[in-house]
Amino acid sequence: MSGTRWLSDDEQRVWREFNAATRMLSAHLEGQLQHDSGMPHTYYEVLVALSEAPGRRLRMSELADARQASRSRLSHAVARLEANGWVRREACPTDKRGAWAVLTDAGFAALEAAAPGHVEAVRESLFDPLTPEQVAALGEISAAIRRRLSPKCAAAKAAEEAREHEGQLTKSG
Repeated sequence: MSGTRWLSDDEQRVWREFNAATRMLSAHLEGQLQHDSGMPHTYYEVLVALSEAPGRRLRMSELADARQASRSRLSHAVARLEANGWVRREACPTDKRGAWAVLTDAGFAALEAAAPGHVEAVRESLFDPLTPEQVAALGEISAAIRRRLSPKCAAAKAAEEAREHEGQLTKSG
C-alpha cells in the first residue's frame, strides 16, 4: 500500500467535482433525449455516426469502433433501431460474416427532429457556463484524458469481444 499515490486535497476536490459534473451532464442529456425524442443517447449517437458516414452506411465493426462499443452491444442497439425503422442491415457482398448498418430516411428524419433540442441542451448545460478560454481548456483536457485511456479501452474491448466469441463458440459447439 505504500506505493499508492493518494490524491491531494485539491485533487480529491477536483475529482469529486468532475465526477459529479460528468454524471449530471450525462443524466441531463439522456433525460432530454428520452423526453423530447423518445430515444436513448446511445441510439442518437449511432444515428449521428451513420448520418456522417459516406452514403449513410458503415460496416457494423466500423460503427462499433466509432461508438467505442462492443460488437454485441452495438448489434443490440442496431436491432432496436431496425425495429423503429431507423436503420437497416445489409449483408456485405465481399464478407459473408460482415454486415452494413444503413441509416434509413425515417432514421435521418428522427435524427433531424431530435438534433435541435439535443444541441440546445448541450450548449446550455456545457458551453454556456464556460468562458471561451475554459472551452479551449476543456477540449485540451478531454483530449489528454482520451489519449491516455484509448489504448486501455481498446484492450478491454478486445478482451470483452474475445470472451463473447468464446461464449458463442461454447453455445454452438
